[in-house]
Amino acid sequence: MSAELLNTARKAARAGADVLRSMWNQKLTVENKAKFDFVTQADKASEKAVLKVITDNHPDHRILAEESAHEKPRDADQGVLWIVDPLDGTNNFIHHIPHISVSVAACRDGRPVAGVVLDVTRDEEFYALAGKGAWLNDRPIKVTDCAQKEKSVLLTGFPFRVKSKLDDYLALFKTLFLEVSGMRRAGSAALDLAYVAAGRAEGFWEIGLEPWDVAAGMLLVEEAGGKVTDFSGRDRALWNREMVAANQPLHSWLQENCNRFLVS
Repeated sequence: MSAELLNTARKAARAGADVLRSMWNQKLTVENKAKFDFVTQADKASEKAVLKVITDNHPDHRILAEESAHEKPRDADQGVLWIVDPLDGTNNFIHHIPHISVSVAACRDGRPVAGVVLDVTRDEEFYALAGKGAWLNDRPIKVTDCAQKEKSVLLTGFPFRVKSKLDDYLALFKTLFLEVSGMRRAGSAALDLAYVAAGRAEGFWEIGLEPWDVAAGMLLVEEAGGKVTDFSGRDRALWNREMVAANQPLHSWLQENCNRFLVS
């Protein structure tokens, strides 16, 4: 069953990516969902294409998708729930920055069991199946085993949805920045997680996340041998709007710093 879900997820992500590529050079109408949180007709068209593939293959399954979502389903921890971000990196898309993705995950009983993050402009397909592993374009991927902070690269996003935490966030950023070899903020949490899974970076943290930002990516990291928690070290990061994802040697260090600055 999970393999069937993964096949559907891959087809759905591809359908969304095809729409986004076709609209890359179009003039967009940009709407505000909230301050600094945008949506375009590309987001909506991609979501329509993704959801059609899912509903055609699994008409009885429930879906939580960014542009049609209202709130977490009451029974999200029961049965199969699809979680979809039809365009992760909307601001990048608006400004023609070629770093965007489609994220599609199938969860069973509240946990991702199949997931895809498709890099639209590079045509890199990251996908994972619970208990089976993670792949990039059919090649198995693993997190790094780097245990030296000074040789590590971290990925993050700035808290545009939680600006009340900005001062604490910048203090954390400074502390980590002084200990690592590099930090990046590229504008797609789904791709950040995929990059950790593929060994391109050692860790990721962010606050103000939504489930569709991270559902597929967290499965990628876990299946690639990494660890994913919230800032307090709990494994319920999918619904807690905060996440630390890293390789095994550096996860505790990153999680403890996030907890110290953003929770304690």
